[in-house]
Amino acid sequence: MLVIGLMSGTSFDAVDAGAVELELTGETLRLRPMGLVSQPYPTEIKQPLRNSLPPHATTLEQVCRLDTGIGQAFADLAVRANTDLCGGRAELVVSHGQTVFHWTESGQVRGTLQLGQPAWIAERSGLSVVSDLRSRDVAAGGQGAPLASTLDVVWLRGRRHLSDPGTSVALNLGGIANITVVPAEAEPFAYDTGPANALIDAVVLEATKGQCDYDADGALAASGQLHPELFEALLAEPYYRVPAPKSTGKELFNLAYLRGFTSRLPPIETADLVATLTALTAHTVASAVRDVQADEVIASGGGTRNPTLMAMLRDRLPGVPILTSDELGLASAAKEAYAFAVLGYYTALGLPATIPSCTGARHASVLGSITPGRDGLPARPGHRVAPTRLEIHRGPP
Repeated sequence: MLVIGLMSGTSFDAVDAGAVELELTGETLRLRPMGLVSQPYPTEIKQPLRNSLPPHATTLEQVCRLDTGIGQAFADLAVRANTDLCGGRAELVVSHGQTVFHWTESGQVRGTLQLGQPAWIAERSGLSVVSDLRSRDVAAGGQGAPLASTLDVVWLRGRRHLSDPGTSVALNLGGIANITVVPAEAEPFAYDTGPANALIDAVVLEATKGQCDYDADGALAASGQLHPELFEALLAEPYYRVPAPKSTGKELFNLAYLRGFTSRLPPIETADLVATLTALTAHTVASAVRDVQADEVIASGGGTRNPTLMAMLRDRLPGVPILTSDELGLASAAKEAYAFAVLGYYTALGLPATIPSCTGARHASVLGSITPGRDGLPARPGHRVAPTRLEIHRGPP
C-alpha cells in the first residue's frame, strides 16, 4: 500500500509529507521510503499559530480558523506528495496534525489536541485520511506519546536480529526530545526526556526579532559559554525526575518558563544562553541514555543538523556509537512522517498500533479516526498478525 504521512512537529517550522510503500508479510513489515516533500506554513497561519500556543491565550474563533488553515495547508501538501512522490497512486493519507496543547496533570495525560481538519485533506486529495492518532491512547490511560516508538521498536528489533544482542535507543531531537529503548530481553519503553530544540528556538526567535527561529548549524551555541548558575537551576526541573512513561511539550518548556530563571540573574548574552540550553539538552538526553545502558543510539529529527549539539552528546556518551537514521536508510527529516504513515497503515488493517509499555496505556489500541475519501474507505485485507520486525528496502520496487 502506498501511504502518505503528514507531520508538523512542535517547532512548526514546516509541514512534511513522507511517502512509503508498505507490505506486511507474516510478522515482517517491509517499508520502502518514497521520499519527502516539505513546505513552510504560510505567514497567515504561522504567526497566529505561534501567538496561540502556551503561554499565550487564544479564542475559539482563532482555534477554528487555525483548524481550517492548517487542514488546508496539509491538504495542499498531500496532493503535491501524491503527484511528486507516488505518481498519483497513493491509497491512504495519515495526518498527525499540529499539536497545540498536550494536557498533563501529575504525570497523567488528560487530553491532547491536534489541529488540521482532515475533511480538507480528504476533499482535495480524494483519499481516505486517518487522523487524531494520539487521543485513543490517552483514553486508554496512555501518554499518547511517543507514538513513533511503534516504528522504532520493530525497526530496532529487526536490526538486532542481524547483530549482537544489546540495548538499542532511538532518539528523536525535535522541539522535545524523546527516546525509545529496546532492550534485548525486556519490554521496550519510551518517554520524552525534556526539551531538545524548543527553548533554543524560542531564544533565537526573540533575539532576532522573528528573523530566525533556530540556531543554524549550532553557530550561536558554539560561540557561547555555558552559564553554570543557570544550567544548575534548569537541571532542578522536577520533570527530569518523574519516572517513565511520561510526556511533555511547550506547555512547560517555553519562553515564559525560561524567563522565570533568567529574571533572577544578571543579563546573559544570547550566545551564552543558547550554549547553556544546548548543553541542557545534551545533558538530559545523555543522562537518559546512560541510565538504560544503551549499546547504540540512532538519532533523528532537526537536532541532528546541529553539529554543536551532536558533539556535546558524543562528549557525554563516550564509547556509545551515535548514528543517524540517515545512515541506516531512513532520512532523519522524514522519519516521523514515515512513522505516522505506518500507524495509519495499521489502522487501515485494523491492527493495534500502540505499545503499552512505551505509552503507559492499559492496552494496545487501533488508533485514529477515519475520514472516507471520494471512493469510500480503503480496501482492507483480512485479519493480519501485527508485525514484530521491520525491513527497510532502499532500492526500486
